[in-house]
This record gives sequence, structure tokens and C-alpha cells, in this order.
Amino acid sequence: MKADTIAAIATGMSPSGIGIIRISGSEAFSLIDQIYRNKAGAFVKLSEAKTHTVHYGFIYDGEQKIDEALVLIMKGPHSYTGEDTVEIDCHGGILMVKRMLDAVIHHGARAAEPGEFTKRAFLNGRLDLAQAEAVADIIHATNEYALNNSVGQLGGSVSKKIRKLRSGILYEIAFIESALDDPEHISLDGYGTHIMSALNSFMDELEILIRSADNGRVIKEGIKTVILGKPNAGKSSLMNVLLGEERAIVTEIAGTTRDTLEEHVYLQGISLNVVDTAGIRNTEDVVEKIGVERALKAAKEGDLIIYVVDGSVPLDERDREIMKLIRDKRSIILLNKSDLNLKVEKKILEKLSGNKVISISAKEEQGIEELEQEIKRMFYYGELNLNDQVYITNVRHKEALEQAFASLRRVKESVKAGMPEDFYSIDLMDSYEQLGFILGEAVDDDLVNEIFSRFCTGK
Repeated sequence: MKADTIAAIATGMSPSGIGIIRISGSEAFSLIDQIYRNKAGAFVKLSEAKTHTVHYGFIYDGEQKIDEALVLIMKGPHSYTGEDTVEIDCHGGILMVKRMLDAVIHHGARAAEPGEFTKRAFLNGRLDLAQAEAVADIIHATNEYALNNSVGQLGGSVSKKIRKLRSGILYEIAFIESALDDPEHISLDGYGTHIMSALNSFMDELEILIRSADNGRVIKEGIKTVILGKPNAGKSSLMNVLLGEERAIVTEIAGTTRDTLEEHVYLQGISLNVVDTAGIRNTEDVVEKIGVERALKAAKEGDLIIYVVDGSVPLDERDREIMKLIRDKRSIILLNKSDLNLKVEKKILEKLSGNKVISISAKEEQGIEELEQEIKRMFYYGELNLNDQVYITNVRHKEALEQAFASLRRVKESVKAGMPEDFYSIDLMDSYEQLGFILGEAVDDDLVNEIFSRFCTGK
């Protein structure tokens, strides 16, 4: 049964130079034949035109001319959805594209659901599920690393790894089943040694992918950056400098910031989800005490701690407690108020903290560039290499990889316990199927619908 024909606005709903209406389905060409006329005002059957051609003319709704347009014709299966597809490029603007969509729906299409075009591409075999999910990641990418990684996944970087692993696992399943069916010609003697070697190889590959998920989360979601320090150290001033606006309240009164303040900063290609926290000190103020507790909690959960030290006053026991708290975390120490007479030596602070110390003046905006370079070094040059490394950025993928790894571990346990080879096949098949979920094999309709419901309409 042929799928019905869908249509949607594929560009943003704002004034723009061009607006695009996308149509896909078995009636896409007959629909455009009803509403398209050439520049002379004559009806032309674009359904008879060559695929992947562009045609200039006008779109009509009955006898009413709506707009001049370029119409793109793409015949299935060589289109994004794998179906006959038409794109109408008209003048941009909210009213115009809505009017154009109304005309298309009036002549037989229905309004597409969120993500339905990409869903059809998946169902028609144009994309696997991992590639389809990468489409949404490209649209929502907030930094260049997330964008590059998502483009790689759309090109099959994750899918190729998964298919290679599945091929190796399937070979072992087939060998065991063949040997059990035909023991006279296929021997399992010594197979335990072989399968252990193969399992180690599979599990090493899986472990690399699973471990990449931590960096993958940072790439996709941004670096959760917690600004920590005592009251009046200059945390809120630093927050304002990074944002480029007066977002956090800055006063001479200690304890002005009583709760966490979260903002998004785009810094040299990296996304920072910056959290300004309450100054850490002992206090009897109930509200401020809650703020301090939240600050400490944020520090435990952060990817990066920026500890701001007030260099105009000597270090105290509270400073030492904070440095102890963050010693094992990825941290940068900022020796603030360097424009004043410093009472804290940089070398001593480095020794106590065991971390990089940068002298800054948040008030004068000095040392901020060095801070930016250090963050980029920590999260790019040091660890992130998008040239050849595949990073797992999808929670669903990570869970499936972990399940596949656990199944292979059970196979190793069966081999060590001397279990019959048919026991190996059960867990090998489970691992094979778990990896298949990443590609979209044997997933139920509810999961597919949930995934594509997160897409924007028109994609």
C-alpha cells in the first residue's frame, strides 16, 4: 500500500529571502501538476519532467496566482525520503509560506508530522536509525565539534563501526550453528581458544565506543562549567565577562549570589553551560546556606570547575577545603584581582591546588583570553580528535553498546566454565541484536515514533 502524500514548510517561520515547501508521496507529482504553471501562464506536467530538475514558473490555487517559484522535481527512490518528492522555493515570509502550504494541502496533501520526512527515509531504507538521529543532532548542534561529529554520523561513522562488529559476531554464530548441524565436516575442537580471542577483540572495540560517550556528551550538550569560590572572589564578574553582558548581579556585599545561575556561552567553538554559584562560606542565613549546598552539589556534577580566588586577601582554611574538593576534577584556578596588590603567590596556589593557575582581573577583563585558550586545550587538543575518532553522543546508543558488551562477557564466562557451544550462540545473538537496535533493526513502532517526534516539522 502506498503511503499518503505529506507536505510541510521546511524553512524557519520568520521573514526571509526564500521559503521552501516540501512535498513527498505517491501523489506529489500529480499534485504539482494541478498548481504549477510556466512563466507564460500555461499548465505544464512536471510529472513528465526529468528527475532532479528545476523549473521556473508560478504557483496557483485555482485561478488565484500565489507567487512565482522554483520547483524541484526528484523522483523516487533517488530522493531524501525514497519517494517522489517536490520542493517549492517561493519568496520567504510567514504569510507567504503558510499560503503556499494551504494551496498544497487544498490539492490533496496532508500536513506532515514532526520528523515524518526523515522517518520515511528510514522506513524506505535511505538511512538507518543512527543516521536518522544524526539529522536531528545536526539541526540542534550548538558548536562546531557537535556539528562535525553529527555530520560524520550522518555519513555513517557510527553505523560502519556497528556493522563491522555485527558482521564479526554473526560469523561466530554461523560457525557454531554449522558445526553443531554438521559435526562430521566442521569441528569445534580448539574453538574455545579462537572464540576467546575474537571476544577480546569485539569487547575492546565496544569499550572504546562506550568510553567515548563521556566526551560525546560534552561535544553534544556542552561543557558543564561551574564557577566556584568564596563570596566576593569575583565569580559573578567573571560570569558577566564570559557572557559579554551584565547578567549576574555584582555588589560589594558578600553573599549577593544566593542560588545557581545558569547561562550558555559559545567560546572558541566550544559550548559552555556556565553555572555561577553562591559564595562558599559558613553562614547562618537559611537561604544562603541552601545556595552553598547547591554550589557544592554543582561542583561534584560539573565537567569543568573554574575556581576563582580573591588574590587581594590571604588564603584561608576555606580555600584549602575547596582546593581539596576539586583536586581530582578537571579544574582551572583563577587568581583574580591581579590589578590590585596580590596577597596570594601564584606558585603557592599552584602547589596547593595541583592545577593550572591563571592570573586575571575580571573587573578589567584581563587574562580572559588565556582562560579561553586553556579551556580549548583541555577539551580539544588534549582529548577531542574529530578527524578519525567516533564519539557516541546518543544515550540510546550507549545503553545498547553496554548491553552488547554484557552479553559478550557472558559468553566469555561460559567458555571459561566449559559450557557447551550452543550456550555461546544465545548470548552472541543477544549481543548481535542489541547492536542492531542502534541501526534500527527489530525496533518497535513506539520507539521509532518517539524518536522522530523529537524532530522539527518539515524534516
